[in-house]
Amino acid sequence: MKIIARDIPPRAAWALEQAGVHPLLARLYAARGVRAKDELDDGLGRLLPPSGDQGLKGIDAAARLLADAMAQNQRLIIVADYDCDGATACAVGVRGLRLLGAQNVDYLVPDRVTDGYGLTASIARRVAERGADMLITVDNGIASVDGVAEAKALGLQVLVTDHHLPGTELPAADAIVNPNQPGCPFESKSMAGVGVMFYVLLALRAELRARGVFDAATQPKLDPLLTLVALGTVADVVKLDANNRRLVAQGLKRIRAGQMPAGIAALFHAAGRKAPVATTFDFGFALGPRINAAGRLADMTLGIECLLTDDTARAAELAATLDGINRERRDIESGMREQAMLMAESLFDESEEPPPAISVFDPDFHEGVVGIVASRIKDKLHRPTFVFAASSAPGKEHELKGSGRSIPGFHLRDALDLVSKRHPGVILKFGGHAMAAGCTVAEESFDVFEQAFAQVAQEWLDAATLTRRIETDGPLAPEYCRADIVDTLHREVWGQGFAPPTFSEEVQIVSQRLVGEAKNHLSLKLIHQGNPVDAIWFGHTEQLPARVLLAFRLDVNEWKGERKVQFLVEGAQV
Repeated sequence: MKIIARDIPPRAAWALEQAGVHPLLARLYAARGVRAKDELDDGLGRLLPPSGDQGLKGIDAAARLLADAMAQNQRLIIVADYDCDGATACAVGVRGLRLLGAQNVDYLVPDRVTDGYGLTASIARRVAERGADMLITVDNGIASVDGVAEAKALGLQVLVTDHHLPGTELPAADAIVNPNQPGCPFESKSMAGVGVMFYVLLALRAELRARGVFDAATQPKLDPLLTLVALGTVADVVKLDANNRRLVAQGLKRIRAGQMPAGIAALFHAAGRKAPVATTFDFGFALGPRINAAGRLADMTLGIECLLTDDTARAAELAATLDGINRERRDIESGMREQAMLMAESLFDESEEPPPAISVFDPDFHEGVVGIVASRIKDKLHRPTFVFAASSAPGKEHELKGSGRSIPGFHLRDALDLVSKRHPGVILKFGGHAMAAGCTVAEESFDVFEQAFAQVAQEWLDAATLTRRIETDGPLAPEYCRADIVDTLHREVWGQGFAPPTFSEEVQIVSQRLVGEAKNHLSLKLIHQGNPVDAIWFGHTEQLPARVLLAFRLDVNEWKGERKVQFLVEGAQV
């Protein structure tokens, strides 16, 4: 492991500080590419415009399509995805369309096991059977060439809203809104599916204004939807560029002020988190996993209904159900993770480095949890990792469903593309991003996939890329080791591509012991800049030397009314 301090441009840090930004925040922002204070303005007026020369390609056509359908009181059915981004995008779509006057809006969410990912021909037929006039995809559809073709053949109008990378052929939809489609000038290529749907609603409202349905004074407010946009954006781990940070900041402000749907409030309660001090951490590690659990082990309808209901009792009931499913998911994941880690570690001797890529399969693995387990192995071994489970879809018993997670410098979807070209027929289907992807292979082809995937990794990855690096913000001045400073940091918007503050310093270890039920966390007492500080390293069991370079984040530990700073250890360079 290598701990590396980020470059902090001194002029940018000085300019931000001179503009009134807190000195520590000025340093952190400058290291993340912020050059001027106005870039930190998270007001709604600073959001990128939906339409125009720099707007989203296809968004005006989408707005006209929806406005026409609403004028004719057509039946609109949203086809969602079964993760948190898909669930929030669906809830934003249903709530937003109803706010803008649509009388006939419903949704359908595919089943992870029987339907697989995206708009398939069978789902298109189910939408048609429910009497729909228009099919709207959220967080999927850009690769659904056959599904869209079937919907069109059945007489449906189709609007695709998505953010995934397109394939070589675009579906023949009536309109496509996706910042990553060819020819789209929209600057924020990292918008989540929920953000794309929110933007479509902004464009639809403008279209309805132009048609005289309402004016600027009487138009419905869409900003209450930003709580859902913020949750889906953070949970989908998309890059928090300036536009995404504004969307998230706006959602957080509303939640902290108590302005949120009943389901969001209920999820905070179920997770034991406090909405008045909500953070991006709550979205990514408390609310998001509870919604995702429904799609992994049960039916994502539970998650979507929780986000749609305005009945507080119903919301509490659904949130409690989601919390129970998430506990079950954790239990399944724990057993799978142990087994998968043993299998991964059996691929190399203790004295050796792990192979350049890891692929594991066990007939007892649960296909709803393979992605999380792949992520855990990737985190521990710092290798691109695929975990496979046998498909439980009827008639697909001999297929394996795999979910992969990658490391910086290795584009997972491109790697799958190369494997499929070199070994035609081995991968039955695949899709995804640079850092996360999924694929299906025939069970008898697993060994071929494993070797081919490792071969691509061998060719693409060098020793530097295969060495785990932790980027930090360097030393923490002792005057900033205070609970109020930690509170200030927690209020900011951090996440993928805009990393949470992590500091690094050589410290003296005074004492260390293993804690937790399984004795799998290292509790430390250390001296930092002459001052005693408590620290904890979750999931780490190896003892540290008396002096060590630590990478750590800041947290506050509350005990009997006293609030003390605690270090959360991210890594150590001995």
